[in-house]
Amino acid sequence: MSQDASTEGDLRNTGMSLKHDREWDYELDRIVEAVEERDATKVGLQFPEGLKRRGPAVADDLRALTDDDVTYMLSGQPCYGACDLDTYLMRRTDVFVHFGHSPMKESEKIIYVPLFSNVDPFPIMEDSLDELEIGDVGLVTTAQHMNRFDEMREWLEDEGFTVHTRKGDDRLTHEGQVLGCNYASADIDADQVLYVGGGKFHPLGLAMEHPDKTVVIADPVNNVVTVADTEQFMKQRYASVHKAMDAEKWGVIFCTKIGQGRWDVAEKIVEDNDDAYLITMDEVTPDRLRNFDMDAFVNTGCPRITTDDGPQFHKPMLTPGEYRIAVGDEPLDSLSFDTFHGTW
Repeated sequence: MSQDASTEGDLRNTGMSLKHDREWDYELDRIVEAVEERDATKVGLQFPEGLKRRGPAVADDLRALTDDDVTYMLSGQPCYGACDLDTYLMRRTDVFVHFGHSPMKESEKIIYVPLFSNVDPFPIMEDSLDELEIGDVGLVTTAQHMNRFDEMREWLEDEGFTVHTRKGDDRLTHEGQVLGCNYASADIDADQVLYVGGGKFHPLGLAMEHPDKTVVIADPVNNVVTVADTEQFMKQRYASVHKAMDAEKWGVIFCTKIGQGRWDVAEKIVEDNDDAYLITMDEVTPDRLRNFDMDAFVNTGCPRITTDDGPQFHKPMLTPGEYRIAVGDEPLDSLSFDTFHGTW
């Protein structure tokens, strides 16, 4: 039976008495090999937000395995995805290691360490069968669970399902992979999709982009099964659009992070609106925007800035599509989820 996604289920079947006890494979041997092959003396390490605390320990382990003249530097820049590379540090290192995400921008200098989860996904997949109808089903997951993807597909087939999978566009590395900004892997011929992974944002975005599909969430981290419900999210987005309809001065945000910039989109809005002002930023936060005297903002950077943090901004924060609705260029019923396609 499905549960409220805000609660955690019984963790006993996952092998996780505590979530923070999880161990990751940091692929130290591969990093050391690259350091030795390239005679590297400067190595940059970038971790996602939830694993930054592990950075010093990983650096210590690498120091013990390499020569004394190798210096390890930790990126303190915010990191929420493979699009969030610390280019400043990367340019100043011989080897740059990005932990926690699959490749989006290939480079000989960058080593991507995906940090696969060791959580067993099959107990929660078993529970998810109560929400699925035998027949065609799509299967998607995140980078952390891609190491078990083939097993997941075979497991569903053994349960009697016809499993549909595909690789999305160039922004995605693996077949069946979804990102917080891209759900092209769910463009499959099935009315139901099983998302195996943690969090609500990925399956919510998937359900928004594919409203004709039922999206079942099997969360092996919190051991919870839910069905994605977009109603509350849609109400929030409609409310933001309505608040912005009377806006006179617009702040158009262009994100300078290497994988999140949509210059052509930002430039087009400013060209078409004399009361729109381009604002360039790397990290877009509510505090940073408080000093700008604007009635509303348009975010052309990462869609999650709008959807995750939107209610925290002091003025309405819209996606480019929502902006078009607010200024009357598009009808209200055209509201849709903002996504990225292709690499930068």
